[in-house]
Amino acid sequence: MTDTPPQSGPQSGPTIRRLPMPEFVAMLATLFATIAFSIDAMLPALPQIAAELVPNDVNRAQLILTSFVLGMGVGTLFAGPISDATGRKIAITGGFGLYILGAVLAWRAQSIEMLLLARFLQGLGAAGPRIVSLALIRDLYQGREMARVTSFVMMIFILIPAVAPSIGAVVIAFTGWRGIFGAFILFGLIGLLWLNLRQAETLPPAKRRPLTVISLAAAAREVLADREVRVYTVVMTLGFGQMFAVLSSSQQLFSETYGRGDSFPLWFAGMALLAGTGSILNARFVVRLGMRRIAVMAYMMQTCVSAVMLVLALTGALPAWAEFPAFFFWVTSVFFMAGVTFGNLNALALQRMGHIAGMAASIVAAVSTVLAVVIAAPLGLMFDGTARPLIVGVLVCSGLAWGLMRRTVTTG
Repeated sequence: MTDTPPQSGPQSGPTIRRLPMPEFVAMLATLFATIAFSIDAMLPALPQIAAELVPNDVNRAQLILTSFVLGMGVGTLFAGPISDATGRKIAITGGFGLYILGAVLAWRAQSIEMLLLARFLQGLGAAGPRIVSLALIRDLYQGREMARVTSFVMMIFILIPAVAPSIGAVVIAFTGWRGIFGAFILFGLIGLLWLNLRQAETLPPAKRRPLTVISLAAAAREVLADREVRVYTVVMTLGFGQMFAVLSSSQQLFSETYGRGDSFPLWFAGMALLAGTGSILNARFVVRLGMRRIAVMAYMMQTCVSAVMLVLALTGALPAWAEFPAFFFWVTSVFFMAGVTFGNLNALALQRMGHIAGMAASIVAAVSTVLAVVIAAPLGLMFDGTARPLIVGVLVCSGLAWGLMRRTVTTG
């Protein structure tokens, strides 16, 4: 990677002091990874939490993941506008403060209801690092260069999902499931200090927008009036929905359906590393092929793979020894598709919104994340000991996303 200068765009004025590109990418990957670590490191804890807090309804333990995602979705609606008014660093710092507070409350929770509330608060805070980091990138880059930088970030980011379940399993082995929230506190402090000690503010005071109802409403109308932004938001909703559903059910599927509970962290690490090649390939080819074209091809392939997997699951055509390898290939393909598409979809949605990047990023992320929970939560609770409900959900979501992407006209 080289320290590529930012393209000219809406951010004019004094030159912003920037970190060397390798450190910039690593720092942003850490901020982005707040979400992945907070979800994936929880997976090994779900059986213990279910046994202690909801022994008569173990499927409810999945709500620990979706409550976090719901909080994140709500938080993204406010994180972007706040960053447009106060600056990127203050907004991210405030988000980390809420995230750490939620982790403390979850550590002390004595009921599933209190734990879900604490996880919601954690998600609310995690929206700051997640959404404002995108606006921070958009302050410096646009179009395909933004997608390229985002893909570089995702290349580093994939290491976190790969090792998070293993880290979670080790922490839980020594401290019990409550100890994982201590790891979340430490992770949040690392991101908070790195940002504040090393990164310069990317939104100068002259470019900030006042945090008023009138200005927010005007920006929201501009974002929602753009047909292309609306379509990309729906596509991201479908993509997030199927991915969160897979994440919510993965521990039960590996453990109960395929008998790989003890080795689940290792299988998950392998899956994350294999799927992470999607981000690497996207970073390499996005400038040549374009963001929209890659996303269309990705959803087409996922639709075809899921259709084949559903036929195999319904007909029982696979011999017993091939069932788990086929499932592992399919579930890896879902995360591979996410690595190929999400950076491109965000860049496409924000391509014409550079002057209100924070607000646009907030609306797109808030709508897509909250509605994704509406998709993911029922799919997770439908777990019946097989992968069939999940496969049907992914097939429907990918097919709809493919059809919608073919109707877009933006070239990028």
